[in-house]
Amino acid sequence: MRFDILTLFPGMFAGPFDESIIRRGIDKQLIDIAIHNIRDWATDRHQTTDDAPYGGGAGMVMKVEPLSACIESVKERHPASTVVMTSPQGRRLTHRVASELAAREGLIIVCGRYEGIDERVRTLCIEDEISIGDFVLTGGEIAAMTIVDAVSRLIPGVLGSEESAESDSFCDGLLEYPQYTRPPEFRGLAVPDVLLSGNHELIRKWRRRESLRTTRLLRPDLMGENELTKEDRKLLAELDRDETAGKS
Repeated sequence: MRFDILTLFPGMFAGPFDESIIRRGIDKQLIDIAIHNIRDWATDRHQTTDDAPYGGGAGMVMKVEPLSACIESVKERHPASTVVMTSPQGRRLTHRVASELAAREGLIIVCGRYEGIDERVRTLCIEDEISIGDFVLTGGEIAAMTIVDAVSRLIPGVLGSEESAESDSFCDGLLEYPQYTRPPEFRGLAVPDVLLSGNHELIRKWRRRESLRTTRLLRPDLMGENELTKEDRKLLAELDRDETAGKS
């Protein structure tokens, strides 16, 4: 999958894509990342890419001419790619949205800056908008890195084990169950016996139960968004009985 990132600050991407899973995905030629400096499409000698907003107000706005020219140039070379802008008014980035984006042939990610972009760019060029949360960043670069990371790990072969991605939090709408590794005991805290039993069916049920417990405790809003199975309802009933017994 190809990612084209359009930014005013290309140096910000020098480190994050050179390490860990993203680097391995690039080395295996499963993903391809290109960084484009929007200033290269400015036509004046100062490479101006922003100007004061019409109507007054604080801050600057990214100019329509260089940004639209940059988008159109990249889109012409990769017409099957989807033009996505990082934006607080965009769709919230969830696992479902990341999976949807991973199915695209490519993404052209536009990093917003300053007070925003000229609205005509949005009208003429933007096909999708993504927000990574209800908070303010200095620019869209970190959001773009987040999108690339979330999408890349869903591309077959990037992680090296598809099971790793399928068992992560949010993949089935719930938070992940607790994880343990050696040693079996540390400072008086022991690994649950079921994980040492070798009984794969008991382990599976324990993990599902703990996933339900964690989600209900920490993110109860997710419980109403998912269709629970008959087994899930049974496990929740067991949790309720255990909690009631613990209080008595």
